[in-house]
Formats: sequence, structure tokens, C-alpha cells
Amino acid sequence: MSRRHFDGRTNVSHPQAALSRVDLVFRLFDANASGAIEANDFEIMARRVVEAAPQSDAAAKEAMTAAFHRYWKTLAEELDDDRNGRINREEFEDSVLSPERFEATIDEFARSLARLGDPDGDGLIERHVFTALMSAIGFEQQNIDALFDALEPDPDDRIPVSTWVSSIQEFYRPDAAGIPGDRLVPSVAG
Repeated sequence: MSRRHFDGRTNVSHPQAALSRVDLVFRLFDANASGAIEANDFEIMARRVVEAAPQSDAAAKEAMTAAFHRYWKTLAEELDDDRNGRINREEFEDSVLSPERFEATIDEFARSLARLGDPDGDGLIERHVFTALMSAIGFEQQNIDALFDALEPDPDDRIPVSTWVSSIQEFYRPDAAGIPGDRLVPSVAG
């Protein structure tokens, strides 16, 4: 099932999977459970994620924090229609309905998160590091495990940085369905 949306430029079909991902991401981004996304939520998430990566260097932690700040700034500029410093669920849905407005921000976020997940710089992310970071974001353990397995780890239980970056980018594409990232949505991982 899909929903049609006309944004004044294009008429795009959005798979239900993408809308389920939006619901999940909204709940995760609302880190303080206020019912809206605010700058403070991104401070909370940045702190949690950086604290979950004690082996990463200061530059990687700073890049991750900057990526969270940019993510909030971009969302606020693009989605906070009433300029009240809060993004409600309806405003947030536009992030998936017009993903081109967020590609650079999502790319920076994906690369920063993956860099944080590769503290030894070998180009591979170990399951325990992946799990710590994804848990800090707020994903559930069974969904994290399902995603990691879907990303086809090597015999040493590692995935390439590039695989994780691509999977994060794909997660935010409204036309993507049946992707590994769908396993992060509780009803899909089961």
C-alpha cells in the first residue's frame, strides 16, 4: 500500500515501508518524548551516540556532534513551518516526502556515524560497536541484530563502512522498500 502526495512539483508514490520508517525516526528524534522534535533532542542524541563510542577519536566524535547539529538545523530550516522551534509529526513527514532537501545532511550523518563506528580505521565495523551506536540512537536490540545480519557480516562478524553508509542513505529514501533498513522497524524485524 502506498500514499500519494503532491508537493507542488512532483507527484510521488511513497511506500508504506517509508512511512513506517518516518514514524520510527520521528519517535527516535523526539529523544525527550515531548511529542515534537526540538534542538535539545539532537543534543541528547549526539551525547548518547558519542558516549557509546569510547574508542573513537576526538575528531570522529566532533564530526558526529556536528552532523547531529546540522541535521537539526536543516530540519528546522526546511520543516518548521510555523518557526516555533519545534517540528511536529506532520511537519516531519515532509522530510520523507521531499528527501532531496536532506540528501547532503543525511550523507554527512551517515558518514559521521560510520566513522565513529570504525575507531581503528580498518574500514570495517564490528557488531558490538554497531550495536552500541544503534542502541544509543534508540533502536531495539532485536532490530539492530536483524539489520546487522541483513548487511551480511563477514566471518569475523564485521561489515564494511561503505555498506553501513549506503544502508543509512537508503533508509531515508521514500522509494526504497524491502531494504535491510526496514528491519529497524519493529513490525518488520519479527
